[in-house]
Amino acid sequence: MSKKEEKKHDELVNVEHALTSTEAFIEKYQKQIIFGVGAVVLIVLLALSFRNFYLQPREVAAENEMYKAQAFFAKDSFRVALEGNGIESVGFKEITSEYGITASGKLAGAYAGICYYKLGQYDNAIKYLTQYSADDSYFATSVIGLIGDCYVELGQTSKAIGYFDKAADKDNAVISPIYLKKAGLVYESLNQPEKAEKEYTKIKDKYPKSAEAVDIDKYLARVQK
Repeated sequence: MSKKEEKKHDELVNVEHALTSTEAFIEKYQKQIIFGVGAVVLIVLLALSFRNFYLQPREVAAENEMYKAQAFFAKDSFRVALEGNGIESVGFKEITSEYGITASGKLAGAYAGICYYKLGQYDNAIKYLTQYSADDSYFATSVIGLIGDCYVELGQTSKAIGYFDKAADKDNAVISPIYLKKAGLVYESLNQPEKAEKEYTKIKDKYPKSAEAVDIDKYLARVQK
């Protein structure tokens, strides 16, 4: 037998041995394997049923309620948007409570926080706003910045700056300079001009085309005295 034929023979022997070992393993643990596969199938079926028969219908219901509450929000009727009027809308607060597991329910929580901010109830605003998280950069970043605004109103300036910087770090050309400027103003109110200067300089260097950069030299001159 040539070396090539010997090599092929050895490979066939190894394959046969592997198949025999596999068959023996399956035969030995047949019940456990069937049970495991069945469990996986059951989990998949339960997940599909949950999504199709529970989550999706609730998402649709939440979207319908959101539309009504957003109509009041757009009219600056923040209390009605938040609490509903018992007729057309149940309000963002109830939507969050009832449909919080859905995407619309989570978004309603953010809107509830905004309403509380507009109504001057800053602790409640923070409670709802901090529960919101999403990948959408513009709205999610605005929510982070609004938490900073709430802390400013509560006189908790160090926390406010933390949220302003966090919002600015999202590197959004429209929103970031807004919160850099807010952080700078807070630093000025704390009589920390050096830190304010750093915030304003970021606007000038990184976002020169932003609305905040138009008169940023004025702010820089003020803290560089």
